[in-house]
Amino acid sequence: MRLFAWEQRKLGNIAEIVGGGTPNTNISAYWDGDINWYSPAEINEQIYVNSSQRKISEQGYNNSSARMLPVGTVLFTSRAGIGKTAILSHEGCTNQGFQSIVPNPNLLDSYFIFSRTRELKQYGETIGAGSTFVEVSGKQMANMNLMMPSTIQEQKAIGNYFAQLDQLITLHQREYICFKNGGKLC
Repeated sequence: MRLFAWEQRKLGNIAEIVGGGTPNTNISAYWDGDINWYSPAEINEQIYVNSSQRKISEQGYNNSSARMLPVGTVLFTSRAGIGKTAILSHEGCTNQGFQSIVPNPNLLDSYFIFSRTRELKQYGETIGAGSTFVEVSGKQMANMNLMMPSTIQEQKAIGNYFAQLDQLITLHQREYICFKNGGKLC
């Protein structure tokens, strides 16, 4: 494989940064629909998320500032624990505790940017502000400078490499749990 030079890019030039929104919780017609609606508490150690704990209705979606995020979006918690990430495997939306990264498919690979979670988190914690709780804005996230491969092909190769490592780690963790429990949870 031929390696290309890396270059500095602003995150906002290679992805759209999208905040979330919450429908009025006092209007029951806005809730218990079929639209995934994530909160920061749902983002833990998983790589992919495909179904939220709470869902909103079409009416709730239309009456909030939530935006529909496509598959491949990297959810990024922007408060109440800055820097937790997960990749959407089904479209959905979030509450206002996120500044999600919607990659331009010609410029940014989802798994590549997900693999940079530690760097995203460190940036968010450093740049974030607030008196009640620290929060990072979409504008601040868009201004983040990242060293990037100059080609999407190299990003995808790096992303695939890390995806394979993550799958191997997950497999070994499951095997360890199975072994530790005497084969009972296999």
